[in-house]
Amino acid sequence: MLPFTCILLICILGSVPAFARAAFNLSLPHQHPDPELVVQDVQRRLNMSLSRRQALSVTEKDQCRTGNPIDDCWRCDSNWYNNRQRLAYCSIGFAQGTLGGKGGRIYTITDSSDHDPANPKPGTLRHAVIQNEPLWIIFSSNMVIKLKHELIFNSYKTVDGRGANVHITGNGCITLQHVSHVIIHNIHVHHCKPSGNTDIASSPTHIGWRGRSDGDGISIFGSQKIWIDHCSLSYCTDGLVDAIMGSTGITISNSYFSHHDEVMLLGHDDRYLPDSGMQVTIAFNHFGQGLVQRMPRCRRGYIHVVNNDFTAWEMYAIGGSANPTINSQGNRYTAPGDPNAKEVTKRVETDEKEWTDWNWRTDGDLMVNEAYFVPSGAGRSAQYAKASSVEPKSAAYIEQLTFNAGVFGEAREETGSFTYPGTGGGSSSTGTTNTGSAESGDDGDYFGMIFGSGAPPPPLSTSITSIFLSLLIILILYSVANQGALPSLLLL
Repeated sequence: MLPFTCILLICILGSVPAFARAAFNLSLPHQHPDPELVVQDVQRRLNMSLSRRQALSVTEKDQCRTGNPIDDCWRCDSNWYNNRQRLAYCSIGFAQGTLGGKGGRIYTITDSSDHDPANPKPGTLRHAVIQNEPLWIIFSSNMVIKLKHELIFNSYKTVDGRGANVHITGNGCITLQHVSHVIIHNIHVHHCKPSGNTDIASSPTHIGWRGRSDGDGISIFGSQKIWIDHCSLSYCTDGLVDAIMGSTGITISNSYFSHHDEVMLLGHDDRYLPDSGMQVTIAFNHFGQGLVQRMPRCRRGYIHVVNNDFTAWEMYAIGGSANPTINSQGNRYTAPGDPNAKEVTKRVETDEKEWTDWNWRTDGDLMVNEAYFVPSGAGRSAQYAKASSVEPKSAAYIEQLTFNAGVFGEAREETGSFTYPGTGGGSSSTGTTNTGSAESGDDGDYFGMIFGSGAPPPPLSTSITSIFLSLLIILILYSVANQGALPSLLLL
């Protein structure tokens, strides 16, 4: 009995790696089990918005309907100012279902100062974002918030800059570390510099020592359900947006990027396996003037790049290493004049024999000025069947879909010699709070069955297999411990 037991144990252990890999692929909170379904839903929502626009008169189209599914979700409400929290129903892609401060109080920022990061004054942005409760944060007037050190967020926050001209700049800028459900909307973020080696509050009851930050515009570290929408980002020391260390469930949409070298990093390190669960949607953005590379640069994960306008780059647009999946659909890529920089894609520090099987796909993209995308992974093209079955919107729609990219109503470009105007409402009074209203979205809770607490249970076969393997291993260990004897219950 003992030799048979050993053989059986070896066979079972030999099957564990595949099972372990399957379990690992669902290891991050809010990671979607089937990213192709998310891709399909983005296209479905886009198709619906464009169809609605086509059915309207010319006057009605000019008023609100752009065909952009995010903007059309809330901008057609003439009373949006009093229904701000409707925005939470408008996210698409992998951040679908991000709550932000939905259901929480409205907190009005009345003071643009940032004098004491360890003990922020009520009424300041820093005081608002560290609170434990969900908050929908708005601004009393136009203001420039020059940070003394990095601005550390707590979970369940929406920073909503609509109705005001809000700039965040200075030292550290925005840090989302080990948090979830954060929405950042309609904010300028620029001229961010490294800082740190000081105490900074991250909640009303916790003050901790922070080392030196990198100077990212928005740093996403080990966080999930993050939606960045209609922001303008430029002139930062490190990345404009970096998402690393097991971050997932992210959508970056309707934003304008300009004047920067390493624009966006997705993934911490080639050897950091948890980033395999990273899932990011990059949609309806305009990658504008003065950009060099990393739009984005990906390590591992699944990245859906859809209906963006890439004006130019100096080195490359989309790069990656460590076998990320890149699904590029309906984008417009305009290559620079440099004949040596026409390629959209770059496999970073990787031999061709290694990246040949990587899943990089171009579908419906428009290549301008001799731009070209080098696809790979033909042997695994079957996994794209679902996404390809829904035709991405032609790049001819790009100008229409990205027309309002960046902060609403403001010039997209930030000058290199930005001056800091006086604050509007530099009062030391406390932030105003009241109850914000929220309305349900038009499309129902389609993703309520998939994301968050509504996530589906694992397939029944997988659960049964797990239970069976566990019992079998227990049985084998019992047999080994008792010199090959089976439990008496099995001999009945």
